[in-house]
Amino acid sequence: MTVTGIITAIIIGAIIGFLGRLVAPGKQDIPIWVTILVGIVAAFIGTWIAGLFGVAETRGIDWIELIMQIVVAAIGVTIVAGIYGRRAVRR
Repeated sequence: MTVTGIITAIIIGAIIGFLGRLVAPGKQDIPIWVTILVGIVAAFIGTWIAGLFGVAETRGIDWIELIMQIVVAAIGVTIVAGIYGRRAVRR
């Protein structure tokens, strides 16, 4: 992976993480870097799931793949916010 690829993954991950955070229910008290990390992981998992369903490579914009990535990011943000929130309460 090139430097450009890494930068692109971070930017796309931030966007996916932000969109996932918008659709996740409740308030998420997690730092932005965690949101970006969840978004990057969600982008890879969403692409993998789209590949399983055969919709990862389509003509034009891959809307179904994008929706899958956002759903995975929303689930990830919700889980991480729950874990992060419980950890903060214990302190």
